Amino acid sequence: MNLHIFPNKYEMGEAAARYAAEQINRAISARGQASIILATGMSQFEMLGALVALDVDWSRVTAFHLDEYVGLPISHPASFRRYLKERFVDKISGLKAFHFVNGELDAAAECRRLGALIAPLAIDLACIGIGENGHLAFNDPPADFDTKTPFLVVTLDEACRRQQVGEGWFHSLDEVPGQAISMSIRQIMKSAAILCTVPDQRKAESVRLAVEGPVTNRLPASILQQHPHCDYYLDAPAASLLKKQA
Repeated sequence: MNLHIFPNKYEMGEAAARYAAEQINRAISARGQASIILATGMSQFEMLGALVALDVDWSRVTAFHLDEYVGLPISHPASFRRYLKERFVDKISGLKAFHFVNGELDAAAECRRLGALIAPLAIDLACIGIGENGHLAFNDPPADFDTKTPFLVVTLDEACRRQQVGEGWFHSLDEVPGQAISMSIRQIMKSAAILCTVPDQRKAESVRLAVEGPVTNRLPASILQQHPHCDYYLDAPAASLLKKQA
């Protein structure tokens, strides 16, 4: 695990985007193509904003995203499909493929469809964040560390749902869907490289536990300690509780 700490989230996002572009371009040079995973949420604003401006041959890139609420239409401001369409897909040209998670379809069938698409691929890079409760994708604690199924239907815990309200995606807790389709922990961990971008003071405790605490499914992001090529890109507030600052 490598830690990269920056004074603010803007420098963090720009540096994380450069790292992502380097990993993608390296895969294209080696294999003629790249497969990536993208996250959503406030933690990815600066990284994605910088990434779409960098020099990448997107016609050789296949992308997946991590999760989507069950039953939420793409027209809703909190839709992750909408988020990535507006902030990534519509900002670049010629992307080879983007496989959206469609929470409006039968959830179990959608998990099977996406699983069949991702299973044959070697994922070169997963660009992810972690939640205030330490979740990865929508794998809330206690997360399933064992299943090899690529996508799951999961139940969102209250802490996760409150985070979505706190970030302004929903007006009230009652509006937040209770279930989501999520990429599994094991599928994320299969990625050759993981870029975990985390800004903001409100994530500091989950960052501390993920980086310095024991590996436990009560803090899902702690499993990243077991990945051979995981890089954390943090702003100073998110890193403020770490004993080791570099």
